[in-house]
Formats: sequence, C-alpha cells, structure tokens
Amino acid sequence: MQTILPNLKTSLSLTLQHFFPFAANLVYPPPPQVPYISYTQGDSVSFVVKVSTADFNHLVGDHARDNQELPALVPKRPSSNETNGCKQEPVMAIQVTVFPNVGFSIGVGFSHVVADGRSFGHFMKSWASIHRCEGDLACLDNYLPCFNRDLINDPVELASLFTKGAERAFQSAISPSILFNNFRVTYKIKDSQVELLKDRVKTKCMEVNGSEPIRISTFAVTCAYMWVCLLKLQQSGTHQHLSSTDSDALSYFHFAAECRDHLKLPQTYFGNCIILRLASAKKSEVLGENGILVAATAIGREIMEFQKQPFKDAQESLLKIIEIFKMGEDLVRVGSSPKFESYKTDFGWGRPRNIENPVLPSFGTCSMFVIAENREEEEGGVEFALAFASHDLDIFNTIFHQGLLKLESSK
Repeated sequence: MQTILPNLKTSLSLTLQHFFPFAANLVYPPPPQVPYISYTQGDSVSFVVKVSTADFNHLVGDHARDNQELPALVPKRPSSNETNGCKQEPVMAIQVTVFPNVGFSIGVGFSHVVADGRSFGHFMKSWASIHRCEGDLACLDNYLPCFNRDLINDPVELASLFTKGAERAFQSAISPSILFNNFRVTYKIKDSQVELLKDRVKTKCMEVNGSEPIRISTFAVTCAYMWVCLLKLQQSGTHQHLSSTDSDALSYFHFAAECRDHLKLPQTYFGNCIILRLASAKKSEVLGENGILVAATAIGREIMEFQKQPFKDAQESLLKIIEIFKMGEDLVRVGSSPKFESYKTDFGWGRPRNIENPVLPSFGTCSMFVIAENREEEEGGVEFALAFASHDLDIFNTIFHQGLLKLESSK
C-alpha cells in the first residue's frame, strides 16, 4: 500500500482537473434564488484512509451480510456551513479502507444533485484509466467530460419544476418512512436464464394476446421478474397488513431513463440527464399466473413511450411518484443500470471484486433494488442488490430461486 495510496491520490488529483464539479461546493441561497454549484480554484475533495479488521471476503460476497457493514466503508461528506444566509456543502468525499494483506475498498460519497449515474461512472472510469496509465492524461483524449449547458433543450421546463422545490418535496415524502433493513443480498440472473425469461414472455404473449410483445429487453424481463418476486414477498404473512385487498389496486414500477441520446448530447455530457418513468399494472395481475408477462409488458410499454416522446407527461410523472410515496401505495424502485458497465472500472488490477450501493432503504410498501451487469463475466446476465429484514430472507430466497428453477425445468 506504500505506493498504491500515493498513486491513487495523484491520479485522483489529475482526474479532478477535468471533473472539477466534484471538487466544488453546493450552495443553497435563500429563496427565491436557486441552488448552484460553486467551484473556486484550489477547491478539493476530502480523501481519508482507514484500516479495517473486517472480513474482506465476507463483505464482497453474494450471501446475506449485515446491512450496517458497508456504510462504514463510505465517508460522510464534510459538514455544511452557512455564510450570509447561504448554506454550503462539499459535493464529494472519498475513503480508502485497507484490509491488511487482503485488499482495499474505495468508498465514494457524492451528491446526486451534481451528477447522475452515467456521469459518476465516467468519473470513476477516468480515474481508473489515469491510475492505470500512470498519470498519462492522454488516455482521456477522446473521453473528456462535456459541460456545455447550451446544448440542453428543456421543452417542458423541467428545470423550473425542480428549482421550485420538487426535489425537496420528493425527499420530504420519503424521509419520514425510511427503513434500513438488517441484511443485504446479491441475486443473479444469468444470460441463459434471461433468455428463458424472454422466451416465456414471448410464448405467454402469443397465448394471451395472439401477438409478439411490444418490447423484450434484458432490463424489462429481469426487472419484471424482480417486481413479481417482491410483490409475492409482500403477500407473505409478515407483510399482509401492508397489502391492499382491492383487486383493482395498482402496483407501480419506478425507474430512471437516460436522455442523452434523445437530446442529441454526447455520452460524456456531465450532469444529470435522466427522467423518471413510472410503469403500472394491477397488483392482482402481477401476482397472477401471467405475472411476468403483465409486468414485462408494463415496463416495456413505458420504455416505448419514453422512446417516442421522452418528455411527455414528465412533470405529471414526477408529481405522481411523490404522491405515491405520500400515500404509501405499492411501489418497486430500481437504481443504476447494467449499461454503466461498472465492473469495467479497472485501476490496473482487473475487475473489482464487488461494487455496491451502500444504502438500500425501504419505505413501507416501497421496495428498492439496484441492478448491474453480473460481476461473473463468463455467466453474463445481471445482478441485483436488495436489503431485507431477517424474517424475510428465507421467504424471498425461496420465491426467487424456485421461480428460476421452475423456469429452467419447463424449457
């Protein structure tokens, strides 16, 4: 570690020259002024090093792990301060945790106000490339971030919606009911199983509708499978008090859609360029015999609508999501994307052993999972990180694995 730590700091410093908003501060002036990012020459990112005696191989595993273990590997951003009525807080902080003679982790805490998942992944891959290339900035020549806000066309004035407090309304809607479950687990759906899911959806669609489904993507069918599994968990004895008895009650699936292509922006555009989408289906149908078809069709239809008219009903969707949180309706959320190819972040030692979102909250009848490409490259497919209360672990394990076994046995 005597050379690794200095090299990580040096390469980080070089990377921040190009990704300077991560070294900046978020400034919240008094209303009606809007928040902004303030960068001054010399601003920096907090970089701390800690040593851990925890079991490294346990932490990077797929099995059930204590949900409080991973947050210890991520730094808290330095406290905010207030000057002349303006609150300021750093955008990013980084912590390297050393597990002696075994390995180390890089934990990053940052504000999503500044960058979405693609921009953050761009930053991490750039840092990794500069480290791997021993500080040679030429490795980023065709991969530099784009900050040109003049490229943005905001046809439905989403910016004004957020600056008028929609983000704060969203946070206040979810914060009072946030729960952090005891255990986190990683589940995988291999390429071969993804193909079986796609075949199942095609077959069922022909049987039920007499036609091919609108859209069958890996994202749609695997998220549909998780949606079904999580609703089945909610129907179990431990959650029945939360479940609606109305057969027409809707269940919602919430995901973020990438807008760079639709706005004709470069993939290296830095900032937030996503829109929130909301699929829905009758809960009774998602739980029924053709549940995966129903869920996949709902997600696929929402993706198709987004591709045709990406900003149609954008404001209404955001306000609807806030209302769902406030009303405690059934909602499944997915974070991240396999398209980020996070496991290709190579600092020079090959693929990371594990990449995790340290916070996996739940909100009563809302469930959340994070999706990524499968870290086992030869298996392909995707992996999901979820958190559960201890009494739900075995139930969900059974639902998830029995569903895949049934799928494989029927091929």
